[in-house]
Amino acid sequence: MRRRIFTYAISELVPYINWLYFFHAWGINTRYSSISHIHGCDACKAGWLASFPEKERAEAAQAMQLHKEANNMLAQLEGRYKAYGICRLCEANADGDDLLLDDISFPLLRQQSEKENGYYLCLSDFVAPKESGKRDCVGVFATCADNRIEQLYPNDPYLHMMAQTLADRLAEACAERMHQQVRISFWGYAPDEQLSISQLHAEKFTGIRPAVGYPSLPDLSVNFLIDELLDIEEIGIRLTSHGAMQPHASVSGLMISHPQACYFTISAISQQQLADYATRRNMPVEVLTAYLRPYLL
Repeated sequence: MRRRIFTYAISELVPYINWLYFFHAWGINTRYSSISHIHGCDACKAGWLASFPEKERAEAAQAMQLHKEANNMLAQLEGRYKAYGICRLCEANADGDDLLLDDISFPLLRQQSEKENGYYLCLSDFVAPKESGKRDCVGVFATCADNRIEQLYPNDPYLHMMAQTLADRLAEACAERMHQQVRISFWGYAPDEQLSISQLHAEKFTGIRPAVGYPSLPDLSVNFLIDELLDIEEIGIRLTSHGAMQPHASVSGLMISHPQACYFTISAISQQQLADYATRRNMPVEVLTAYLRPYLL
């Protein structure tokens, strides 16, 4: 077992911020996130604005101003706050729909909706089966921005929301940067990787990084398993009684290296699978029903 804590200055993470989701959080059309790709000089800004139809330029100008103010705040955060990540590389095997991570059972869910290709995917499909006799590896991770960031400017709603949305983006950027370092050196399964930031955001790297609460890993309660494997409090994350992470600007999940691994959606769960999953999780069906209600048939 290898385990490492990563600490990042704000300035190291700024290039990894996916501005598309920042604008989405503000209710602004995400096509204006292209402002993050242009040079900051007046001529480039003017050319960017002129690239939009005249009727859209007011909203584009608003997006430009928001981006400018966000970067000003990021500059103010530099040196005062950091972001943190923790990753554990576990010896792993698939045992049906479970992962065995350093011999700790990590149950998963499988797709049940009919697919054109006939496959019903589970994340364990991308890890060597126990019966193969081959030991595989899976990364378990969590990241967060300093919990003080999202508490800034409590008396100014605009600046408070700006700090909160930037904290969220920094936690995601931290996961992006850490995963890159894990692939290239800490785990080292892709030592020659040379991808641009745009390619990273488009997930052109080998493997996947499914996060808890997202379509292929929808059960928030698995954060308790991740905490058991990582001790996430060491980087400032604590769990509520329902498995939610605090600070809110936190991300957790798995790192899988299989070159054919892909993201997918657990769109519907039958009562039969729920009962089986509850048995494998050693949890009451009623408790897991509360976590998975939106997915239950």
